[in-house]
Amino acid sequence: MPEDNPVFLVDPYSSPVAVRITGRASFQNVVPLKEFLKSSYATGKRDFVFDFSLCSGMDSTVLGVLAGCALELRRLEPKGSLVLSRLSDRNLELVKNLGLHRIATVDTGNGAAESGGGGATTALSAKQLNELENARLCLEAHENLVAADSENQEKFQDVIAYLKNRVEDEA
Repeated sequence: MPEDNPVFLVDPYSSPVAVRITGRASFQNVVPLKEFLKSSYATGKRDFVFDFSLCSGMDSTVLGVLAGCALELRRLEPKGSLVLSRLSDRNLELVKNLGLHRIATVDTGNGAAESGGGGATTALSAKQLNELENARLCLEAHENLVAADSENQEKFQDVIAYLKNRVEDEA
């Protein structure tokens, strides 16, 4: 697996929109994905399938971006859908521990990934965030996790408090 160069590959023209995560996804490299999702909603895209078959791991910020996506798709009219497919045992455990399986569809088979993930060949890229922008991204992601499942409040209260202080100090 490509550990050194994590990449988000997309097919923005497929239905559902296909996203394949390769390597380790983290707060350090999730910006292009967040920007892609935001622009996709703006152009009317409502259905997404994520293929995690090449994803070696992810952190809570990435999971928070996914939670934010699922929450946004529920708010839109018409409502959208988020499918998380081909998760490794560890990634599935992370998804379930943070309650994302309650707001997104977890496909434990290969069906969704085969129909939607195959064409994800365009690599996303984005500018690097400065320290304050990164803190805002991480704060929003962790607040999304709490919005997705109130049990995450206790898990992330210290992280959220730290990030809020960081953002407020810089503002």
